[in-house]
Amino acid sequence: MSNVEKDQMIKIIDLGMHPFADTFISEEQLGLSEPIYPLQCFLDSNSGHIKVGYDTKADERYNLYSYSYTSSNSKVARSHWIEYANDINKKLNLENNSKIIEIGSNDGFLSKQFKNLGHIVRGVDPSHYMTKLALELGIETYPKLFNIETSKTIKDNFGLADLVVANNVFNHSNDPLNFAKGIANLLKDSGVFVYELPYWYYTIKDKKFDQIYHEHVSYFTVKSSYDLLRKAGLQIVDVEIVDYHGGSLRVFAKKAKEVFLEDHIKELIDEEESYGLFDESTYKDFMDDLYNKRNEFMREIYEIKLAGYSIVGVGAAAKGNTFLNFYNLDNTILDYVTDVSEHKQGKYTPLTRIPIVDDDIFAKYDKVYALILSWNISDIIKDNLKKINDKIEFLSLPE
Repeated sequence: MSNVEKDQMIKIIDLGMHPFADTFISEEQLGLSEPIYPLQCFLDSNSGHIKVGYDTKADERYNLYSYSYTSSNSKVARSHWIEYANDINKKLNLENNSKIIEIGSNDGFLSKQFKNLGHIVRGVDPSHYMTKLALELGIETYPKLFNIETSKTIKDNFGLADLVVANNVFNHSNDPLNFAKGIANLLKDSGVFVYELPYWYYTIKDKKFDQIYHEHVSYFTVKSSYDLLRKAGLQIVDVEIVDYHGGSLRVFAKKAKEVFLEDHIKELIDEEESYGLFDESTYKDFMDDLYNKRNEFMREIYEIKLAGYSIVGVGAAAKGNTFLNFYNLDNTILDYVTDVSEHKQGKYTPLTRIPIVDDDIFAKYDKVYALILSWNISDIIKDNLKKINDKIEFLSLPE
């Protein structure tokens, strides 16, 4: 963000210095230092737009280290995306062989679901590693960062789309207006743009600060969504709140010559404003509460360590890395972080340098404490871990 932009926006969140949250360090890279930046959020109260204060290079976020997050990384994720494809297909009543473009297509899992439903699909993703996985799944993928220039290439090669989807990726764009204009350039007049991402209202209301990280450049509200899409000539036609990632915003939009604010969308914006989502004082209270809870939690952590017990983190997720780095929980405090993903096992968490291993590591302990970092699937995780070691004591994240 330029100094001019900063002057026009209010700093509302400051979580200190953080690496890229979706970076995991290989054995070969252990002797190197990864880039770290101030993790701060700024608010434009007029538009409702929230973004990180320091721009990072998109190519470095996804290719400086092998990008490890996959859409199909858990049973919960797979079920969500299968249901997503079926729901969208039914809601929009898509005809057979509809042209669909998925931006941020990752390993191609969601695109594959649309392809299985009888549609013609193309993916777009900046990660070279994820593009390779998608191609192995049979999904033709443009290995590019999406912007208006990329949209022109896709339009020339693939034509206009009946549906463009972008899940947990619109918020990754360094220039979301350019991104939105690229979408408008790809849609048929009757085409629909659907995007889903963590809902900032729930992030703040439920105090889920760990959904903030450098890869999430912008943080979306209904108010900011309306303002942004309007500037690109896109009209919001529907908004759904879905139970994924602790509460996600799913927005449906179409091209429109004249954009207006529909009553049911205005009601959602009114709710955001009534909560104080665009008031500076809301975030002062948020940060004060965050610091207090960290202090209380770390007292519990040090009591456990002083008693001679081990602590193992569960879930090598981006949000987990935000939590670990904000709480200064490194490899001197946690023995391991476990994860089911083969793309992460054998690597280390960024900056905190905690080795990532399989859940089976719990079997080697007598009494051990488990800190579940992937709180969105904590019930499932607990059930699985109890089968490995029924003496595990679970630590609750501060609420």
